[in-house]
Amino acid sequence: MPKMRKIPQRQCVGCREMKNKKDLIRVVKSPEGEISLDFGGKKPGRGAYVCHSVECLKRARKAKALERAFEIPIPGEVYDALEREMGGDDAG
Repeated sequence: MPKMRKIPQRQCVGCREMKNKKDLIRVVKSPEGEISLDFGGKKPGRGAYVCHSVECLKRARKAKALERAFEIPIPGEVYDALEREMGGDDAG
């Protein structure tokens, strides 16, 4: 009988739902303090996870979830850049 592999679960900072790690986008604070999206999940630094939904990113922004996760204030321009990277510049 083949051994069942455990699928890693992570919590979205926007909707707070537990989902498969592969189904989420990792937001990373690099050791230099730069915030970016990590689609591959391999960048070094502290990570927080958000759904592929711009709505979840907006919810995380409103709740200051990334600020709490990374323990630094995050400027609005960073959220705007993350939205654009997700492909949600016109979403509303």
